Amino acid sequence: MDKIERELQSALAAQAEGNAGKARVCARRAAGLAIRAYYRRRDGTGWGGDAMAQLKRLQADASVPEHVRKAATRLTTTVDFEHKLPFAEDLVEDARGIIGFVSGAA
Repeated sequence: MDKIERELQSALAAQAEGNAGKARVCARRAAGLAIRAYYRRRDGTGWGGDAMAQLKRLQADASVPEHVRKAATRLTTTVDFEHKLPFAEDLVEDARGIIGFVSGAA
């Protein structure tokens, strides 16, 4: 099992345990790893950065479909003072959508 799949499995396990924060972090890391590989394939080896930087780059990339950019936006959204997000979408599914796009592109 590769690092991306391990992070997704960790995200799902955290969700099942009711640990939304850990699930969010693992989903971000999984997506970040896939995005890094995508930009390295597309643009060369000079691209690096943590998962949040990867997600923000994807979010700002006009060549990426809007639904993928919106998923990246949700994954970079911070929780409010009550530790809640302003949307109902499943962040693990958002990460899977991003991974699916970047794995099949370029």
